[in-house]
Amino acid sequence: MTILSLLAAAGTPARLNPVKLFLDADIVVQVVMVGLILASIWVWTIIVAFSLRMGGVRRRCVRYEDDFWKARDFEAFQAERGKGDVPSAKVAAAGFAEWRRSAAGKTIDREGARQRLQLAIDSSVAQEADTLAERLNFLATVGAVAPFVGLFGTVWGIMNSFFQIGQQQNSSLAVVAPGISEALFATAIGLFAAIPAVIAYNRFSHRVNSFEASLQRFGDRFHASLSRQLEG
Repeated sequence: MTILSLLAAAGTPARLNPVKLFLDADIVVQVVMVGLILASIWVWTIIVAFSLRMGGVRRRCVRYEDDFWKARDFEAFQAERGKGDVPSAKVAAAGFAEWRRSAAGKTIDREGARQRLQLAIDSSVAQEADTLAERLNFLATVGAVAPFVGLFGTVWGIMNSFFQIGQQQNSSLAVVAPGISEALFATAIGLFAAIPAVIAYNRFSHRVNSFEASLQRFGDRFHASLSRQLEG
């Protein structure tokens, strides 16, 4: 006997046994269930990984920005601490790169330089936010699609139950109830995958937007500092 068969046999008749429901289901419903279970596992993997990553990124940015504003020479500090996966450092690097290009000529177009600096900083901020949010689309997709995939499995299972009624010429509840239970189990798995995905997507989207706003404030302050140097 397989492990799934043993788990199915271990269930008591008075209670639903998820493993038995899965094993007794039609092959199409089983494929739907397996796909939803894999999607749910991937959703929870993204939730855990994103939470850990977001916490680490925030801590690194806070440390970098605190030390950045305490430094006397921003460029020297950037050369020393600007490496690694620190979004604030990447924003500063984009600003310094545009600053050096704008200051390389014999004459400086101050207004044009300010606009190019702002564009470079804003572009870097948007890029960092997009990088953080790149896996959140999967959460949104699962949250939107999983209930319908589960419903497809349910509809297929109910169709199969009605087919069994026709085959056995028996419309008693004992004939259709097991098939309907197995079919409804597909919808339950779809909701199990979709609900955490929707909650996590909304929560993480808010955190990304909050982080982008914080990064934009750093970029604006940095832009103001470079603008003052242009005036000098």
